[in-house]
Amino acid sequence: MYSQHFTFETGAPAAVITRVSDTEWHAEVDGRVVGNGDVTRRPDGRLFVSVDAWHATVFDQLADAMRAELSRPLYTVVDEVETDLIASWRRAGFTRGRREWEYSVPTDPEVTGLDTTAAPGITIVAAGTAAEDPLRELDRVIRAEVEATVGWHNMPAEVLCRGDGDTIVDPSKYAVAMRRGRYVGLIRVVRATRRPRIGLIAVRAEEQRAGVARALLAHALDRLHRDGIGPAYAEVNESNTAATALFDGIGAQRVGGNLELVLP
Repeated sequence: MYSQHFTFETGAPAAVITRVSDTEWHAEVDGRVVGNGDVTRRPDGRLFVSVDAWHATVFDQLADAMRAELSRPLYTVVDEVETDLIASWRRAGFTRGRREWEYSVPTDPEVTGLDTTAAPGITIVAAGTAAEDPLRELDRVIRAEVEATVGWHNMPAEVLCRGDGDTIVDPSKYAVAMRRGRYVGLIRVVRATRRPRIGLIAVRAEEQRAGVARALLAHALDRLHRDGIGPAYAEVNESNTAATALFDGIGAQRVGGNLELVLP
């Protein structure tokens, strides 16, 4: 551990900000910790920061110290109902990057109206059984197509590419849609938490608007329903009109939203 001290005399209370490690800062008043900040490097290399402090002045002092020490751009994610917290980050110079809707997704086909047999010509390869090399090739093709249009940075944070350019950490979480012997779409479902998470649905550009995404979603939700699991949840970038239309159309409910803020 090492420390670098920053003392702020304006505002009340005045705090001493100490960097206690590469990723953590403490704010102290009269020897008592009254706030902390931390930074995390995501797999895609982006730096995400957070600050926990009861007093607005202490928040500002921590944010100023972290901003002075870290390279930019910096990011943070805030629940959109946390208006005071959003205001604090805006004081630190952060601006809105994007919003993600959080959906509660029913798994019962009686509710969703999804039919696992309604996609002629498409075969679904269940999670854990897809051939790994073609799966990774599909991932690379889709990533290049997205990057050439809206930009891969608009995809969910947990699927952004790592330093080695790969986005598939655990192939067993992916089911795949196959047409004419070729992988054309994929869906990623994580069951590790109490509520399963639909982390990604992606389809090759030439196969879009042909029912592939709907078939993948029907398969994934049917598997969850058969296992007595539901609802699932998903986060969708508000600018992704195709994805929002898909989830709105199967009875999924918007239950919240997150804002990604950025300091350029």
